[in-house]
Amino acid sequence: MKIQKSMKIILVMLVSFTFGVSNVGAASDFFISPGADAQERLQEALIMAEPGQTIELASGIFRLTDGLSLDVENVTVIGQGMDSTILSFKGQQGGSEGLLVTSDQVVLKDFAVEDTKGDAIKAKGVDGIAMIRLRTEWTDGPKPTNGAYGLYPVQSTNVLIDGAVAIGASDAGIYVGQSDRIIVRNSRAEFNVAGLEIENSYNADVYDNIVTRNTGGLLVFDLPNLPQQGGHNVRFFRNKSFRNDTDNFAPEGNIVGIVPRGTGMIIMANENVEVFENEFYENDTMNIVVASYVDDFEDDTYKPTPKKIHIHHNRFGPSGTNPDTGEFGTIIRDTVGTPVPDIVWDGVLPLLQYIFFGQDEEDSLAIHDNEHTGGSRPFANADLIMHVLAPIFHSADFDMSAYAKSYPSLPEVKVEIRGRSADELVN
Repeated sequence: MKIQKSMKIILVMLVSFTFGVSNVGAASDFFISPGADAQERLQEALIMAEPGQTIELASGIFRLTDGLSLDVENVTVIGQGMDSTILSFKGQQGGSEGLLVTSDQVVLKDFAVEDTKGDAIKAKGVDGIAMIRLRTEWTDGPKPTNGAYGLYPVQSTNVLIDGAVAIGASDAGIYVGQSDRIIVRNSRAEFNVAGLEIENSYNADVYDNIVTRNTGGLLVFDLPNLPQQGGHNVRFFRNKSFRNDTDNFAPEGNIVGIVPRGTGMIIMANENVEVFENEFYENDTMNIVVASYVDDFEDDTYKPTPKKIHIHHNRFGPSGTNPDTGEFGTIIRDTVGTPVPDIVWDGVLPLLQYIFFGQDEEDSLAIHDNEHTGGSRPFANADLIMHVLAPIFHSADFDMSAYAKSYPSLPEVKVEIRGRSADELVN
């Protein structure tokens, strides 16, 4: 071990001498500036860093040609601000991400990642990842050739995203998937297919975010054939989802390709989702849709029907006057009319429930104390099963009285990284 440590110190000294990586002591352990060989100098620092050390990035544009990776735990990477320190992958030739993190207890702060071939910043299989005041962007605007995800923690626990900006992702700007104990707050997503998405995850708080000019603003999905299923206990509150109006530019075959242009929020196949104190307005197709997963699947453990969706104390403004002309948008327009009601349930249930019993009372929608000021009807059950099976007999149901009830509020989610709370990490 002593020999290995000595060799690592020698390597760090050689790298510092050869490539200009500075060890600056107490403030940061490595200080990296843009310029010649920035790729090598930065990746060397990510390899050579010891647990507990800090890699500081100077102001300027780092022009990088290959993806970066970090596999050392308890490392901080910090720049001078998301508009000052820019990792540009415009000329990327290798790697499928901009920065890939596979180690625990990592903090990323105050820099931007632009124009990656694939995902911008990905953390996979980690316990403790903080993404604070980061920006991910594809600077040529929405295109299907853009990378799929901006900020992308997956299969992780203790996830914090705070003060981030995500622009131009061809799937989701801010995405957390198959994870547990999640906070996403104070962030902004624009011109993505999905602005902010929580997928197949447990125990998430999503609040004080702004999503606008995306295809869809807020999404909470549960999908089949993934290692973690049964997404539940997700709270969305004090968010603003408005003026989502970007045409869907997802590559063909992508699941978010179904999202109609101008959707404020989609809740699909999750359980215990609480949506409260948000603002939804000026979304082209609709404000909120609650839906089952209706594609074919062969996963016997998957549950495609949403349960215990609790929507209350939100403000709804004008929306739903210009539905998307794609398949989903057309079905919504044809079944519930325009302007599309503020909250639409697709009405899809397992066939026995649909024909005989309806959804169990303890699982059905709960809707109360929302403010509707846009002139749309507050609610519609689109009854898509009848629309498909016997359209001549189809009629949407606009009566919300059967869902005028409440569920207990979900508990606050707490995230801990390096023994510190989310507020302590940010401040």
